[in-house]
Amino acid sequence: MKHSLLLLVSISAVFFTNKMKAQEVSKENEGILKPYATYYPKQKTKVLVVGTFHFSYPGLDYTKTNEDDKIDVLKEPKKSEVEELVAYIKRFKPTKVAIEAKEDWGMDKEYAEYREGKHRNVRNESYQLGMRIANDLKHDKIYSIDATTFSSDLEKKYPKMMKELTEGYDFQSEDPYAQMVQKSFDASTQFPAKVKILDYFKFMNTIEGHQNNYGAYLVGDFKLDDNRGADFLSIWWYNRNLRMFRKIQQIDQNEEDRILVIVGNGHASVLRHLFEYSPEYDFVEFSSL
Repeated sequence: MKHSLLLLVSISAVFFTNKMKAQEVSKENEGILKPYATYYPKQKTKVLVVGTFHFSYPGLDYTKTNEDDKIDVLKEPKKSEVEELVAYIKRFKPTKVAIEAKEDWGMDKEYAEYREGKHRNVRNESYQLGMRIANDLKHDKIYSIDATTFSSDLEKKYPKMMKELTEGYDFQSEDPYAQMVQKSFDASTQFPAKVKILDYFKFMNTIEGHQNNYGAYLVGDFKLDDNRGADFLSIWWYNRNLRMFRKIQQIDQNEEDRILVIVGNGHASVLRHLFEYSPEYDFVEFSSL
């Protein structure tokens, strides 16, 4: 299993490298058809997006993990495996760390207390990865980048409209592709107990892993009526990730910064897309560390 995961990472990395090569033009057109990259700075803010499963199993996602498949990141062997994962991520040498937390959750206060030695036994990945890495690298601040959605804003003003818009959007579609996606998600809940955590993170954070998470939202309930499913997705899930991306843009940064973003892997799939296509960032592959 381990070798299969590593092979998949290698294949995905090669695919990504080939895909991102600058366009080639014939010699007679070199002075006219300049590569788009030449219009932008060679050095940009680097971003590493680390998609993760939720270490504390809050049970807020549609896909649930069976009790027998849950792991405890505070006990061996998983405790040491988390330490190995942290050491791997630190190879990126981040200058700023952003986590999936809303500002009103008080993460500034939590991080200040973490630096004093508190909260070390909180199983949440924001603590076990984000705060630990920021503290190890002596960062003064950690950045909260989770966001509410436009759909939540609209629900307060137009509850009747939103009730009609969301009717049947419940992740229980009979669409065969939605059922295939769900099967892949159900299988993935078993992986942390079966393989080393670092291997699972390398598996999740491949192009294929992120495409699977992204594609999950383009089947099933997305097909409700002509446009209703698509309309709701755009103001709910996709909007939430756009707002998270905007929060990252609002972090004080320059071209020498290296921003580490730790989020649930569903968010990582959309953020990968946004960072890859943004002209102001360099997206760093997790497997490249």
